Amino acid sequence: MEILAYLRENFMEVFTLVTGVVYVILEVRQKNVMWILGMLTSAATVYVFFIQGLYASSALNVYYFVIAFWGLYQWRRDSRKMGADVGLEESGPREKQPAVHLNRLPVRTIWTSLAVLVAGTALLIWVMERLEDSMSVMDAAVAVLSAVATWWLGRSYLEQWLLWVAADLLTLAMCLAQGLYMMSVLYLAYTAFAAYGYFYWKRNGRYVQQASSIH
Repeated sequence: MEILAYLRENFMEVFTLVTGVVYVILEVRQKNVMWILGMLTSAATVYVFFIQGLYASSALNVYYFVIAFWGLYQWRRDSRKMGADVGLEESGPREKQPAVHLNRLPVRTIWTSLAVLVAGTALLIWVMERLEDSMSVMDAAVAVLSAVATWWLGRSYLEQWLLWVAADLLTLAMCLAQGLYMMSVLYLAYTAFAAYGYFYWKRNGRYVQQASSIH
């Protein structure tokens, strides 16, 4: 009975845990449906973090919800482009399409992302302190780092997994400090899957050849 009572009282955390684990499995496998499930997970996480006073992380999940539409478009486009490239390169029977499509991370994107991380975190700390965020510095750092990681995820950069390892570890520490134990389990799983995802994408990935792209 106590377990059932706990589940009822913490339904949104439990829901986020279950859908979040499924989400990251789909992310590793690079399944487009991940973006749709991510919308549900993000909506639940907005609520969980908001009632804990973690406003930056709550707002971050609003960003996740919105950018999921763009991410789904990007992945579907890259999948189609990958199929076209494979067809052009082959002279014999059509080989099985690679499980993961990748784009190369431009140096310009690295510097742009670094500038966003530094400036964005500083600005968000200032805002969160005035909103009396319960963990303004860590909350702001996680929010900006995760926002950049999601941008890289949508573009299918292999290195996005490294950003997620850092962001998930910071979020894990933040959840433990706030007593959000279900969320802590979720972010522990996220960290493990992010490490695995890096090696999975590196082993199974194939870079999309694009004649022209905007970064």
